[in-house]
Amino acid sequence: MLIGKICAIRRGVRSCVFRFSAHLFTCPTNMAKSKFEYVRTFETDDTCLRNCYIVVRLDGRNFHKFAEQHKFTKPNDNRALGVMSRSARSVMEELEDIVIAYGQSDEFSFVFKRTSTWFKRRASKLISHVASQFSSSYVFYWKEFFGEQPLLYPPGFDGRVVLYPTNCNLKDYLSWRQADCHINNLYNTVFWTLVQNGGLTTVQAADRLKSTLAADKNEILFSEFDINYNKEPLLHRKGTTLIWETQDETVTKSIKLPNEEEKDVHVTRSRRRVQVYHCDIIGDQFWEEHPDILEDDNC
Repeated sequence: MLIGKICAIRRGVRSCVFRFSAHLFTCPTNMAKSKFEYVRTFETDDTCLRNCYIVVRLDGRNFHKFAEQHKFTKPNDNRALGVMSRSARSVMEELEDIVIAYGQSDEFSFVFKRTSTWFKRRASKLISHVASQFSSSYVFYWKEFFGEQPLLYPPGFDGRVVLYPTNCNLKDYLSWRQADCHINNLYNTVFWTLVQNGGLTTVQAADRLKSTLAADKNEILFSEFDINYNKEPLLHRKGTTLIWETQDETVTKSIKLPNEEEKDVHVTRSRRRVQVYHCDIIGDQFWEEHPDILEDDNC
């Protein structure tokens, strides 16, 4: 910025010296402030409590309508479950502090490790990042699972943050979500079997299942339709669990020797990758086989 000039006439010749502001070439040590900056005081502190697992759970917004308009197969559409799982993997690969994720139907829960400092543990940042990454991935990977079937409109997902202080609390939360998966899937399997194979209307099927217990639903499937619910796909009965696992990879590289000859050598390296499981996570076996998921309760 030009801030002034000084001119003088000597021996009939006019000469001028220009002065420039130093701010053109240096950065101020303090950021410029304005009278409007007070509005930042309205922001609330949403830092998550330390030493707690941070769980971000996403749920599809109005997915009943979304499934109807996109003609999802009833009671389970493997394409829809596939794109949900792929989107969740994308979130985990972006946010490596997520130690485990569990999903079923139109929901997914992401567990950040207890010592995570991502986004300074701000709940609003964690929710918004997980939700936006998941939603954009759902759109991005749609064709991979649905082929040429068009995505009629963008899906939406709402999110919430819940903190769990102990390993027992966290395991109970995940057990709750898997139990919910079993309850919903058993009902939906019987309901749509009655409609598609039993000739009932949706109203009649719902009325038939009123006040029935799990044993009653299993009996309807087995005695009337020769379906053993326990042999239904694990994906549908158990949901999807994603965790990190370290795997050794062997690749072949060409190296140049001193005599300028090339030689192929095998190089083995370890990589962390997201692995998919469709298994029981309510019992102890899963946690005993993957002890590195949970952190010490004494941290």
